[in-house]
Amino acid sequence: MSVNVAYLAKVSVTETLETNVPATPATARSVVHSAWDSVKTLNSASTPPASKVAAFEQALTSGDATLDLTALVGTNGVVVDGSGLRVQVLRLRAPATNGNPITVSKGASNGYDGFGADFSLTLAAGAEVLLFSKDSGGDIAGANKTLDLVGTGSQVLQVEVVLG
Repeated sequence: MSVNVAYLAKVSVTETLETNVPATPATARSVVHSAWDSVKTLNSASTPPASKVAAFEQALTSGDATLDLTALVGTNGVVVDGSGLRVQVLRLRAPATNGNPITVSKGASNGYDGFGADFSLTLAAGAEVLLFSKDSGGDIAGANKTLDLVGTGSQVLQVEVVLG
């Protein structure tokens, strides 16, 4: 299996300046903010590398779940084991149909350190986040492998993980 990733993190904002900007014609009052866009291609030969992918919906049971990076759900239900690799890209999306926010954090037991010792983020219903870690954190292993999810009831989190 080979993995080729087109990573695009783009936000293009057009700001129209006030009409009272001195010596500026109306047609020249727009500023486009897009210089910090990021486009990368990852594969097994890139730095950082990308060699495995898992994309799945994780349902919470009684308001929580744990993502085990050594046993992720891959295409057609195949188990994806990230042992010895690192999370290069993590995309999380909380569907708009979720009733409440979901908090994602470093696991309480065998927590993954790739996003920092105190990693925690909360996604409201309809929110999403894209993280590019650029080979940070230790390799996924027995004591460095989990992310905890906390919400309410049986919410769902859409998860895409690129490992390398």
